[in-house]
Amino acid sequence: MRRLSIIGIGTGNPEHMTVQGVGALNRADVVLIPRKGAAKEDLADLRRAICDRFLANPAARIIEFDLPVRDAGDPSYRRGVDDWHAAIADLYAALLAEHTGENGHAAFLVWGDPSLYDSTLRIVERLRADTGMELMLDVVPGITSIQALAASHGMPLNTIGGAVHITTGRKLSAEGFPQNADTALVMLDGGCAFLDLPGDAYDIFWGAYLGTPDEIAIAGRLGDVAQEIEEARASARAAKGWIMDTYLLRRRDTRER
Repeated sequence: MRRLSIIGIGTGNPEHMTVQGVGALNRADVVLIPRKGAAKEDLADLRRAICDRFLANPAARIIEFDLPVRDAGDPSYRRGVDDWHAAIADLYAALLAEHTGENGHAAFLVWGDPSLYDSTLRIVERLRADTGMELMLDVVPGITSIQALAASHGMPLNTIGGAVHITTGRKLSAEGFPQNADTALVMLDGGCAFLDLPGDAYDIFWGAYLGTPDEIAIAGRLGDVAQEIEEARASARAAKGWIMDTYLLRRRDTRER
């Protein structure tokens, strides 16, 4: 049976690779590296750097491929994502069929951790369901952007006994700050949803390109730093052509409890 290792590689620093991840990488016959266009070549470069540094198996082959692009113009976000995942599943199936035999072993290097706001595991399950391809799956956890954010700001993620809510910019914009938590960690926010919140009510801890030499970290009372974050984000995205960022929001009144 084919084996597929899905290896979390952290948020941009090759030193985020765990011993478990290095071991899984070196057991693979094939390492599959996605390319996301010239503007995001940095993402493929990190995977190449990891292979250069840690891949000691001389028999392993590195196969690069162009990843399909989601149709951002589809008015239905869910349908657009579903169609995108279907296209990726078809591509993955073709790559595995072409580059591995029935007992071959392939590896994907996944940004951050495969379990948190990454769709590789869902896509592999779709591949199995749609094609009937049998796969033995190994999942290696990695450092998430949430952990890297907390480390960069030198802070714990939770208040004492307080709940932490993980959400998206889309959800924060539509539903506001969650009522059942002191702390919200916001992922996938392309529109700076924090700008719609009352600036006196929250502290924000924001970071972009976490773990890389280009890391940017800004923190403070939301009302004091929101515009600075918005401007820093826009400038960085214009300069690099892409951005990966996340942030933590915390109710200011929790400091009085």
